[in-house]
Amino acid sequence: MKRTVTSCPVETAMTVIGGRWRAVILFYLFEGTKRFSELRRAIPNISQRMLTQDLRGLEAAGIVSRTVYAEVPPRVEYRLTPLGTRLFPSVSALLAWGIKLEVSLGIDRARGKRMRSPASVRSGR
Repeated sequence: MKRTVTSCPVETAMTVIGGRWRAVILFYLFEGTKRFSELRRAIPNISQRMLTQDLRGLEAAGIVSRTVYAEVPPRVEYRLTPLGTRLFPSVSALLAWGIKLEVSLGIDRARGKRMRSPASVRSGR
């Protein structure tokens, strides 16, 4: 884990779960144990390298556990640790806030498009 530069605990938390994809990975792991390929399919825009890097970081922080099965081909599964499951309320709050933000910005999740301009959102229209 990186060293923090302030004495703020939020910085410590963000060192572990910050970044573009880590909270998204956690979101999918709350559904249950996932194989690497399942996470890749669930998060199509993440590169294999970034997914590997983020999973290793979450594992090093004790948030995710990795189990390798001695099979051919090798099977690797990821699951949340008890420490990781304690993040559920935080990720749930981010989910709820994200949904409200998308609505206020006029983003249609099914189409991935903004339905209103940001200027109309700012002006309250």
